[in-house]
Amino acid sequence: MWLFIVLSGFFCVNAVLAEFIGVKIFALEDTLGVAPLQWNLFGQSGSLSFTAGTLLWPVVFLMTDVINEFFGRRGVRMISWLAAGLIVYGFVFAFAAISLAPADWWVKAAQPQGVPDYQAAFSAVFGQGMWTIAGSLVAFMLGQLIDVAVFHRIRNATGEKHVWLRATGSTAVSQLVDSFVVLYIAFVLGPQKWPTSLFLAVSTVNYAYKMLAAIAMIPLIYLVRAGITAFLGETRARRLREEAAA
Repeated sequence: MWLFIVLSGFFCVNAVLAEFIGVKIFALEDTLGVAPLQWNLFGQSGSLSFTAGTLLWPVVFLMTDVINEFFGRRGVRMISWLAAGLIVYGFVFAFAAISLAPADWWVKAAQPQGVPDYQAAFSAVFGQGMWTIAGSLVAFMLGQLIDVAVFHRIRNATGEKHVWLRATGSTAVSQLVDSFVVLYIAFVLGPQKWPTSLFLAVSTVNYAYKMLAAIAMIPLIYLVRAGITAFLGETRARRLREEAAA
């Protein structure tokens, strides 16, 4: 029970934080101090720019796979709905905070730091558009439900072997859907009306990043799995995995 609570808490806090910090777009090449890559896809070109939420989504993928491994479909579905509810809860209160009348002195409190209007900055950071929020939530839940289904399909075919395959394979399929759905809802159906070429190019770049992150985290999956097994004991850990696979 305590293990599930800890894993669920870490999963949920990363999912909620990823949604809130995702409003910032950062340039990967500038952050790393290298020359811009200037990718060229579907007639579109540009440097590698991602939302800050990409720093945390790989952790969410990892926690999904770990909970899948030890607590199965029911565990992943439970934490996914819980995280979605907490994301909605967070945005409701973010919008409530934005609507509060600001104190006059507070509006100008950050002028020495180069922020002329604190209320406008607060609204811009926390007041993400409804299309973006809707896209994120729909893509998140679709991705999680697909992830758990693919994970167990691969597990049924391979048994206890090839942990890396079911973890990476499930992420490959779920994030293919997630990466395209979120941008389609937020920026194609939404008010910005992206052209198809831009949508496909940006979605592909984001998906490629997520897959590279998932592959890079394969050793961490084994490390976390070994740590949980050591904590629970081999017999209990094996029983949990067997129940999760049922």
